[in-house]
Amino acid sequence: MSPSAQKSLGTTLAIAILLQMIYPFAHGQILQVVTIVAIYFAALAMLLHAYYSFGWRYASTYFVATLLFAFLVEQIGIRTGWPFGDHSFDASMGIKIYDVPLVILFAWLMLAHPILVVARRVTQHWAFIYGGAVMMAWHLFLDPQMAITHRTHWALTSSQIPFAKELPYSNPAGWLFVGMILIAILHLILPRDRRKQGAEFVAVDVFLGWTLVAGVFDNIVVFHRLDAALFAGMIYALILAPYFFSRWLGQPDA
Repeated sequence: MSPSAQKSLGTTLAIAILLQMIYPFAHGQILQVVTIVAIYFAALAMLLHAYYSFGWRYASTYFVATLLFAFLVEQIGIRTGWPFGDHSFDASMGIKIYDVPLVILFAWLMLAHPILVVARRVTQHWAFIYGGAVMMAWHLFLDPQMAITHRTHWALTSSQIPFAKELPYSNPAGWLFVGMILIAILHLILPRDRRKQGAEFVAVDVFLGWTLVAGVFDNIVVFHRLDAALFAGMIYALILAPYFFSRWLGQPDA
């Protein structure tokens, strides 16, 4: 990868992380803007990594397929309550397309590529199961925070998740289910051959590691929820452990 490409990828990811670091110190309108812009920058960073690692065909297919799938699932979700549970999005989430915030669709884009990368590295035949598990674990951090900050409104009519009573059990079950479907689709349609001088997976490592650290930190420091931080953090760390262990061993990239 050329120095200019490395710089653009590194700068974009760094901006996304720096914006997230502002969370504990921002309030009101500033916090709303920072939250939305951080997701867009993180999505752009992962899109750049997809392009620099696997080429134009991979990046464009991943972009279109993920956004279309996300839009379909979110439309079904807000209109039927399936599979995540009955919920709606607050106006503070910004621009909406048929009641679905645009930033929510880019949050899917932010996750799809790195999750596919780790799933393919850990297992070739069961990538969709592992990918769905990562998707579910990540949302154990995100969705309770969305509820606490009133970004998402849930109608709780069933049992709630331990240490995340803002959410119904259908939420993690739904993310596991749709995560497996999305990763199965992407695993099937996206090429696996990397560019000869493609980007390394360090950006993916940093991004996933940061989501773990930030999720634990925000729950403890910002939301004062030590039990939620330990609960979600342990699940997320255990699920990601096989990937980071393989990286530590220095196995060739899949």
